[in-house]
Amino acid sequence: MEEQGQKDQQMMTFEHFQWRDYTVTDFECGELRKLRELLPEASEWLDKLPELETNYISARTVAGGKQVLFGSILYTIKTNIGDEQHVNQFYFYVDPQTLVTLNIDSGTRQMLYAKERLTILSEAEDAVSGLFVLARTLLHYFHIGMDEFEVNLRKLERSMEERNARTLMDRILNARFELLFWSNQFIAFQELMHAANEAFYDHDLEERRTYKQLYYRMRRMDSLFTHYEKEIDTLISIDNATSSIRGNDIMKTLTIVTAVFTPATAVGAIWGMNFENLPWIKTPWGFTVVITATLASMVGMYGWMYMKGWTGDILKIKSHGEQKKK
Repeated sequence: MEEQGQKDQQMMTFEHFQWRDYTVTDFECGELRKLRELLPEASEWLDKLPELETNYISARTVAGGKQVLFGSILYTIKTNIGDEQHVNQFYFYVDPQTLVTLNIDSGTRQMLYAKERLTILSEAEDAVSGLFVLARTLLHYFHIGMDEFEVNLRKLERSMEERNARTLMDRILNARFELLFWSNQFIAFQELMHAANEAFYDHDLEERRTYKQLYYRMRRMDSLFTHYEKEIDTLISIDNATSSIRGNDIMKTLTIVTAVFTPATAVGAIWGMNFENLPWIKTPWGFTVVITATLASMVGMYGWMYMKGWTGDILKIKSHGEQKKK
């Protein structure tokens, strides 16, 4: 493996392919102009660079029937959707003999230049396999993000089990958006594999070790996304069911309380009228009779509903400690 470098360019020559890695801020810089001269097949990709602001992957057949794959991929190294870190974008061009990468972040570049991955790159069949090694390295950030996501999801589930507060739905929706964030970024890597099969269909990519390693890592990620999506949907269903049951209990309780206090309301309305000839209003024992009759009516109303089985255990409020014991 031969290696030569400058501040903004790193070139490595392996047994089966060459890797050119650039870091630039100006797409019209001298390094890319030299690249255009050295690699005319990459001209279309270089022309598109200023326009690429989202994920973009294209398979092309250039002059001489040569198959190439190029584009850009968005990715992030943040471990939580709330972190104030921008989304990174790197650009790539690959044909069987040459891999060109542009603006990989410093952390990923350091991992790629580590001895372990340089050994894997040196054993790769061609530059396409080198691109698979790069993609697999980027998926490392997805595993970090999913680990952090799982920790937060377990905390959310414990909170729901212990106390289903109103703010839980906000936290569930935040988790859903975080999962959507990672899932959207993962789509680009799926497209990359399909596009590689399209561009290099005659290279038996599926039999290569680098392809299989990337494929199985992506299957792991896809299974995690599917599992967490179902788990969050279950939490939403539980919260909706709990809210519905709680709302029904509240309405039933208010109905019972209203019915029990109906005699007192009626007595208050009648004896509160501004008339002089109301029964017992001027007798010393009138107040006692009215209050006794009112309380007896309230107790009778509650007793009647209780015997009908309409109260159930709605009014029997259990503490959280009693619920956990059961």
